[in-house]
Amino acid sequence: MGRVMDIAFFAHADNCGMEEAMAAMETDADDNHCCDDESFTLEGQDDLKLSNSDLDFEHQVFLVAFAHSYLDLFTPVEELPVPHEKYPPPILVRDIHVLDQVFLI
Repeated sequence: MGRVMDIAFFAHADNCGMEEAMAAMETDADDNHCCDDESFTLEGQDDLKLSNSDLDFEHQVFLVAFAHSYLDLFTPVEELPVPHEKYPPPILVRDIHVLDQVFLI
């Protein structure tokens, strides 16, 4: 049982380097088989029939509602809301920074 050196799905995988090592040691690569090339092919389905009418009514309603609510997020806002528009700031009796002697330097 060996270990995996390289895996490729859409191209040829790299070899383990046995040929280069045997050439450097000046021995024949057929004498020492330290790695094996294995390949396999999985057959897929060729009879797929895709149609747009596979969604039932509940899924169509959900899809329309989701698309409408998602696209509604990107509508521009004419005027940004002011969160404290109706509440005026408090009237300061004393300057708290001077009272506590806290200054930014």
